[in-house]
Amino acid sequence: MSEKRGSVIGLDFGEKRIGLAVSDPCRGMARPLDVIERHSLSEDVARIGEMAKRRGASKMVVGLPLNMDGSVGPQARRARRFAARLRRELGLEVTLWDERLTSVEAERALLHAGEGRSRRRELRDAVAAALVLQGYLDAQRRSVEE
Repeated sequence: MSEKRGSVIGLDFGEKRIGLAVSDPCRGMARPLDVIERHSLSEDVARIGEMAKRRGASKMVVGLPLNMDGSVGPQARRARRFAARLRRELGLEVTLWDERLTSVEAERALLHAGEGRSRRRELRDAVAAALVLQGYLDAQRRSVEE
């Protein structure tokens, strides 16, 4: 149980934006945090590192966009490279987590909440990051309970 210290940052890594989510320190619940517009990889990593430091995060979970058949496509390869860069530059544990359909699920949740089109676009990536992170947290809790 000593591994479960500090919050966890969840990331939905996209070509134009990166959605961020954060867990509570007990790692029970994830919530959307922010969306950052992509610039350079170095700048993106630095901004994420700052957010992780401010939130006291000891770990990151990066969504891995596998194809529906489970195969690895170009975007999943980019996510893997991004995760490796975060690991190398920030010195935090970084885990990849299957994110299939999280953007669709995020869009559905925002529609259900009555958010307008522009607000949905603004929030979708952070909500997707929260869904990725919550899936990871739930799986970790289940594995401890078994």
